[in-house]
Amino acid sequence: MALAIRRARPDEAGLVLSLVRELAEYEKLLHEVEATEADIDAALFGSHPRLFCEIAEWEGEPVGFAVWFVNFSTFSGRSGIYLEDLFVRPAQRGKGIGKALLSQLAKQCVANGWSRLQWSVLDWNTPSIDFYKSLGAVLMDEWTVCRVSGPALTALAQGTR
Repeated sequence: MALAIRRARPDEAGLVLSLVRELAEYEKLLHEVEATEADIDAALFGSHPRLFCEIAEWEGEPVGFAVWFVNFSTFSGRSGIYLEDLFVRPAQRGKGIGKALLSQLAKQCVANGWSRLQWSVLDWNTPSIDFYKSLGAVLMDEWTVCRVSGPALTALAQGTR
């Protein structure tokens, strides 16, 4: 097995965006991708990075990624990782790459004394749900994700909503 997991490098914003687009296409959400290579570059490699990315390589070729950021739980009083995106190219699935990416993030949580690794999954994505459950993930069915964006975000910011 020739699997390597490493942090994304400053010259790889284009690669990261390409993987984001591949994930969005898989999730039938490509029409929602607005990010540019410059956006990704600034988030990952700017003066105050707010986003981190692990790249999975199989035999030296990029085949997947995990994009994440540090969050905080007021209940535990500690930070954790929120996994924004996890993706392995379809031709490379079944080789343990997704598990290795998640394991890498879990190691970072443990090493830093962080309390949890958390993410969301689309409810129709049964293969991923089954995979996550096999790793010990608990689906938080009693929680609903909320989002305010676009015109609603602007209205809320202006106090007109």
